[in-house]
Amino acid sequence: METDPENGRTSLDEHLAEAAHQDGRYVLRLYVTGQTPRSLLAIQNIKQICETHLKGRYDLEVIDIYKRPSLAKGERVIAAPTLVKSLPAPIRRFVGDLSDTEKVLFGLDLVRAPATNEP
Repeated sequence: METDPENGRTSLDEHLAEAAHQDGRYVLRLYVTGQTPRSLLAIQNIKQICETHLKGRYDLEVIDIYKRPSLAKGERVIAAPTLVKSLPAPIRRFVGDLSDTEKVLFGLDLVRAPATNEP
């Protein structure tokens, strides 16, 4: 399978992205740095969010940037943990352990902005 040297993605990635787009799936990549406490917490948090709010409608890939640095470079990841939502558009990035569930849900367009009491 060929890899695009520009972004590190394969034609399989493109095929999966097209399939995901057609059936409303979320395509997520979580970039972590090994088995650090923050990385493990981010993995736990995003899995819980996905199972609770996207059950059966998501593809999550956890990528250790120590083992696969070219993927992180292709996504322009400069900090970890970082979650990249490729689909549905627009692409969004979340940096940190993803413990602020409401913020993640809002960023994934799964909830509306919290109501404010301002006039």
